[in-house]
Amino acid sequence: MDDQTRLELEAAAFRRLRDHLRTRTDVQNIDMMNLAGFCRNCLSRWYQEAANERGIEMTKEEGREAFYGMPFDEWRARHQSDATEAQKAAFAKSHG
Repeated sequence: MDDQTRLELEAAAFRRLRDHLRTRTDVQNIDMMNLAGFCRNCLSRWYQEAANERGIEMTKEEGREAFYGMPFDEWRARHQSDATEAQKAAFAKSHG
């Protein structure tokens, strides 16, 4: 496989993951962190960092909006619930 094809496939897989997570608003970021060690915020930060490394000015909020498909505050108000004590305990155990 040539490098361009590999790059296109990786980009397509990333977009599919992004779009899947946009539709699965029932999956909370803390659950993703507890199970996988990363969440939507991590993905948006990696996107921002990749842009910045290539000389493209992008703020944290711009990276989040690019990933979430809307301003983060709007997504949080629509879809994010407060973490339960069990979720917080699992996070502390796995990331403490």
